[in-house]
Amino acid sequence: MAQEVRGVIAPGKNEPVRLETILVPDPGPGEAVVEIQTCGVCHTDLHYKQGGINDDFPFLLGHEAAGVVESVGSGVTDVAPGDFVILNWRAVCGQCRACLRGRPQYCFDTHNARQKMTLKDGTELSPALGIGAFADKTLVAAGQCTKVNPEIAPAAAGLLGCGVMAGMGAALNTGGVARGDAVAVIGCGGVGDAAVMGARLAGAAKIIAVDIDDRKLETARSMGATHTVNSRSTDPVEAIRELTGGFGADVVIEAVGHPETYRQAFYARDLAGTVVLVGVPTPEMTLELPLLDVFGRGGALKSSWYGDCLPSRDFPMLVDLHLQGRIDLGAFVTETIGIEDVEQAFARMHAGDVLRSVVTL
Repeated sequence: MAQEVRGVIAPGKNEPVRLETILVPDPGPGEAVVEIQTCGVCHTDLHYKQGGINDDFPFLLGHEAAGVVESVGSGVTDVAPGDFVILNWRAVCGQCRACLRGRPQYCFDTHNARQKMTLKDGTELSPALGIGAFADKTLVAAGQCTKVNPEIAPAAAGLLGCGVMAGMGAALNTGGVARGDAVAVIGCGGVGDAAVMGARLAGAAKIIAVDIDDRKLETARSMGATHTVNSRSTDPVEAIRELTGGFGADVVIEAVGHPETYRQAFYARDLAGTVVLVGVPTPEMTLELPLLDVFGRGGALKSSWYGDCLPSRDFPMLVDLHLQGRIDLGAFVTETIGIEDVEQAFARMHAGDVLRSVVTL
């Protein structure tokens, strides 16, 4: 029997979000209902609200979440009621060509719950990234639930569900940052700061944070940046080269998703260095680079989707590192808010006033 719970929906393009009663069905085969404890306010949710993802309104927003499994459908064996889980938006299939080649982090056929959550009048909701966690409870594919150590604070754990994992994975997985490397991170929001933290964890000798906001640069230093560059007043390419003996960084992580900052990343890397794009561009953006420069500089130009993570491998590892005191996931939580405060949180995020507002339920 479907349950009535509160949920935050985006009713139409650029319309204010609304707190509505939504219906969550009992889990079917391969599905789970999760009681949400916390959910971060991520920029991707704002993209949904603005119509920047698609136009499948109304959306049930929220995806960066942690909670407790309430019930599971038939055939579910990896999680059980009572398990503390982080939700992920890439439940691997195990059968596609990537999975069969032993590369499940690149799964080409990830999936979500088959049933739909609805409004009380029967209107079907589109859950953000297949999750929809600005709600008391949500229905997901069981593979979207990753069991982790329940000793971690839910507000810190949930952020691994998207932004923090994307940034840390860009450094650790996609960029392959190694001990002694020089790393530059362009864009120091939540994802960029997570990349800084990941580079520090990997043993980078020099971590150069680049942004146009001195507040963000100060936060990046607290996450492990050894140097900062305000690109509003300083040419970041020249500054990164100067800080690296004239050569450029071994790995440059672009966490903005804009052609101008991508070009900066391209020219700020050392010969045979790596550029990692983890910032999300908009559909109309295009990039132009001299092909001879692409050829002549060598190295690698990579994009990082969800930090090339495998949730079953990476979430428990990072939670354990947090509990050991080796990384501080709680540092990304700027404030905790109520479910009715999501619209105001979007405004604070857009203004750059927070790393993450986290809804607690």
